[in-house]
Amino acid sequence: MKSSVFLGNGKFEVRDVVLPEPGPGEVTVRVAACGVCGTDVHIYHGDKGSADVTPPVILGHEIAGVVEKLGPGVTGLAVGEHVAVDPNIYCGRCRGCRSGKKHMCDNLFAIGVNRDGGFAEACVVPQTQCIPLSPEVPLRYGAMAEPLACCLHGIDLAGIRPGQDVCVIGGGAIGLMLLQLAKLSGAAKVALSEPDGVKRETALRLGADGAIDPIHEDLNGRLEAIFGAPGADAVIECAGVLSATEQAFSAARRGATVVLFSVPKPGAKYPLSLEDVYKKELTIRGSFINPDTQARAVALINAGRIDLDPIITHSFPVEKLEEAILTQMSPGSIKVIIEP
Repeated sequence: MKSSVFLGNGKFEVRDVVLPEPGPGEVTVRVAACGVCGTDVHIYHGDKGSADVTPPVILGHEIAGVVEKLGPGVTGLAVGEHVAVDPNIYCGRCRGCRSGKKHMCDNLFAIGVNRDGGFAEACVVPQTQCIPLSPEVPLRYGAMAEPLACCLHGIDLAGIRPGQDVCVIGGGAIGLMLLQLAKLSGAAKVALSEPDGVKRETALRLGADGAIDPIHEDLNGRLEAIFGAPGADAVIECAGVLSATEQAFSAARRGATVVLFSVPKPGAKYPLSLEDVYKKELTIRGSFINPDTQARAVALINAGRIDLDPIITHSFPVEKLEEAILTQMSPGSIKVIIEP
């Protein structure tokens, strides 16, 4: 099968790889679409993903496709079934797994990170990681299930209550899904802060009550104009730069929850005002991957509750993976996918 193998040091090589037969409890998935994630960009630059990366490996963890072959003992899935793949595999034995926080697994293993993934024509995955997609749903939407599942975890942590005001910092694919989830959670109004004009326009199309240019506008002044009161009850930062972190704490009103969703650069630090945390009585949450939210994400996609079409802006064949990653990093793109 044709695949793009990551060799480390920002290098990929297109290879014809022999796909192994699915073992007990495994299935072969013919990949229809695989999203390029911010984690892939970090790995491309030499950083680790959700787990350690040891090249050579086939990256790609946002996978949707069609079940092509069943391994011994597989039940509940059929050849020809459309599925989205949850990439994260947990040991079930460590303290994190046994205390109800399996995403804190000491032995986390991830398809497309340290096991061959979806930047190929096909991949072999455990059947337990496959969530059925409605056959009416475009398979490229299925590739958004994993990032949407991560967004659901972030929304759960934000604890949005009906009638609250929400500010999302960052208008990439994650921010645009988070704003939709905030609306579904009952937020009275949702504002998005994003310097890119195309992303701001997309946010307004997707239901944002206001889209703010933080470079040329006063964020807090605009939030007060949009919400009718200073600040927001929940602020979700998903831009991955320190200026966005600063915006998030500035935009938090008294009693707010601040969710730091983005993947920071290794070693990144922010000088937090402890007085603000104390006086505002802030709740600060980190958000890591997608524990038990993949099925909910697929259910929302199957039901057509999340508009993904404006978010997917570019598509590349597997032979052009490096170009796809560079496009994902460039202005003018929101979500890039590989369609082998």
